[in-house]
Amino acid sequence: MTAAAQAAQNAIEVGAEDLPVYCPGPKAPLWSMHPRVFLDVAHTGSARCPYCGTEYRLKPGTVVHGH
Repeated sequence: MTAAAQAAQNAIEVGAEDLPVYCPGPKAPLWSMHPRVFLDVAHTGSARCPYCGTEYRLKPGTVVHGH
C-alpha cells in the first residue's frame, strides 16, 4: 500500500459538531503533541495538519453553518 493510500484510510472524519477542527485533537496521545493548529475543512471538505500530516475530512452530507 502506498503512503498516500494509507493516509487516505487514516483520515479522521469530522461532523459539524466537531468544528472548529484543530490538531492535535483532544484524543491524541501525549507523545504526538505539537503546537495546536486550526484547520479549515469547511471550504474544501478536507485539510491536512502541517505538523503531523493527519488528514481531517467532513463526513459525507455534513452541512456547515456559520463557520
